[in-house]
Order: sequence, then structure tokens, then C-alpha cells
Amino acid sequence: MQDQELWKSATQVIHAGHQTEAFGALVTPLYQSATFVFDNAAQGGARFAGDEAGYIYTRLGNPTTAELERKMAVLEGAEAAAATGSGMGAVSAALLANLEQGDHLLASKTVYGCTYALMTSQFVRFGIEVTLVDFSDEQAIRAAIRPNTKVLFCETPVNPHLQVFDLRMMAAIAKEHGLVSIVDNTFMTPLLQKPLAMGIDMVVHSATKYLNGHGDVIAGIVCGTKAMLDKVKFEILKDIGAVMSPHDAWLILRGLKTLDVRLQRHCDNAERLATFLEGHARVARVYYPGLASHPGHDFIGTQMKRAGGVIAFELDASFDASIAFVDSLQLFTIAVSLGDAESLIQHPASMTHSPYTPEARIEGGISDSLLRISVGLEDVDDLIADLRQALDAI
Repeated sequence: MQDQELWKSATQVIHAGHQTEAFGALVTPLYQSATFVFDNAAQGGARFAGDEAGYIYTRLGNPTTAELERKMAVLEGAEAAAATGSGMGAVSAALLANLEQGDHLLASKTVYGCTYALMTSQFVRFGIEVTLVDFSDEQAIRAAIRPNTKVLFCETPVNPHLQVFDLRMMAAIAKEHGLVSIVDNTFMTPLLQKPLAMGIDMVVHSATKYLNGHGDVIAGIVCGTKAMLDKVKFEILKDIGAVMSPHDAWLILRGLKTLDVRLQRHCDNAERLATFLEGHARVARVYYPGLASHPGHDFIGTQMKRAGGVIAFELDASFDASIAFVDSLQLFTIAVSLGDAESLIQHPASMTHSPYTPEARIEGGISDSLLRISVGLEDVDDLIADLRQALDAI
């Protein structure tokens, strides 16, 4: 059999991890079962003791979910993967597997709002220290490392303003100091960026987004070494319970088959929209790594294959006018999330990043006029026409 890791990504998203079932089903069966039957009591005891491979209970493993985990491990170039009940389940599991009371977490100063809340509210309650710094500044990262620092964490590109960080630099610092490096790769997917190939230890995803691609699943993924993932699956997820349902795994397996073609359209449309927005008089600034004006543009081709399907921008308008602009759009749906077929627009300061204090939002570069678009799969000329009519009405 061919080595699945040598296949191109368009082949991997369809075929990687699949095992032919007893009845020869082309599509992976949905094992919608909470528990699994043992041949006898001795077999049940052997499985619980870890002496025999096999399924016990879906919180501990499920054949449908296992196929998704195998596929994601191949896509990210990891030894193993774990499916979780949400993107925040993935972030929490990866961090809790590597942190305990008295440890120090060093993270980028801008992250998804609920990741920020987890770190600054929940972790503090349990005696985990957290410092947020600018991960584009190597010296700032080095200066913030303490004797009890255990983990470096970032997103790149950053949610919501698409700042890009140097993953090779982050991995080198982590290895120098014996730290675990974790990257949220949701915006890029493994088809556009492979953090593990650049030395990062663990990758997390909100599988809700591009991996599923249809807006009908809440799910997450963690990828890394088998030793790390055994701890994630058989300690953290087993005891906390943030596991993925087999039905959601089945839906994501379906969605992954079109990930390659969907991403091409997302990126093509986003590039056109970003160029249009940058050239419009009522737009003050556009944040999109695909533009030559973006500080992270040089990472395309070296760290990222393309710039993805998310754009952030600020209007040359008041807060009230910016909100009126959003309300006047016809094709862009006002909703959070990203990676769906539909184009979405949201206001980060009052929506996804509302857990931030006003001071923290300013520090993180999240202005009151910042808007974020998840560019969908519609005809790009229709999307541009919709933006133009709303901008002209300001």
C-alpha cells in the first residue's frame, strides 16, 4: 500500500485514514453507538486494562471518530490526533495536558476571545500563571520566559486581525528552553500551513470551520506525538468529557473530501475582495496577508501556501456608520464563525472578542471599527458589488 504521507493533499483529504469495512461500504459508516459489546467478561477486563485493543465506550473511542483522527494525523504530518467536542475543547485539552498548578503559560497577546477568557479567567482560578506578549517580537518572548514556563501558544494568522507569526522562530525558542509549543491552525488548515513541519509540537483546530465547511458541526481537533495525544485522549478528554460525537465526526469526514477545492475558491475570492477593499476610499486599512502591504506577506511561500479566506478591515467612518454598513449588506450574513459556503461578517469588539476588556482590546489591536469577513464560495463579482453598494451608502 502507498505511504499516505506521500500523497498530495487533494488525495489525502479523500483517502487518508480510510479502512475498508466488512461490508465494503464506500462511505465511512456512522457508528452511532454509545457502548460496545464484549465477547466475554475477560475481554472487557483486558480492554479496560489496555491489554487488548478494541472499543469500549464512545467517550473513549469510536470507529467513525477514529477514522477522522487518522485522516487529520496524516494531513498535519502528526503521529496521532484526538477529536474533541469543540474548538475550545481542543484548545483546553491541549493546554491542560501540558499545564498544572504553579506552571506558567506564555501566549500571544491577541487570540480568540474564548481562548483569552480560558487563559485569563479559568486558568488563573487553578493557579496557572499566564502572560500575553507580542509573538512577532522574539526578544519580548524570550524576556517573558520564567523558570516555571511550560507552554508557548499562539494563533497564526491571528484572529481577528490576521497578524502572522514566525513559527520556526517560536519552535526554536521552545526547544531551546524545553517548552511545549502549541499553534491554533484553524485559519489555515493543514492544506495551507503545517506547523509541525516547522518544529511546533502540537496543533489545534476548530473543526467547526474549514475542516467541516458547512456550518452544521461544533468540533475540534488536536494533533501531535502519540505520547502527547495519549495523555490528551486517555486522561484529559476521558475525565473531562469534551469528546466529539460520532455523527459530527461523520459530517466532518464528508466535508473534508471537498476541503482542497473549497479552499482554492475561498482564497481566490478573498484575494479579490481584499484588493477591492484596499482600493476603496472609505476603507482606512485592510488586514490580509495576501496583500503586499501586509507585514506578514513575506511568509506566503515559506510558511503559508496562501493567505486564506478571512479578511479584516477598518472603515474610514464612525462606529455608528460602520455598524450601518454591516446592516446594509445583502449577501454577507451577520454571524460569527468562518469557513462556511456563505460569506459572513462580524464586529469582533462586540462579538467574538467581547471577553476582552476595552484596555486589552486596544492592546491587542482590536479597534471598535474593526470588521472581519469570512469570505464564502459565492461568485466574487456579486460579493464585490454588495460591498460597493454598502460602502457607497456610508
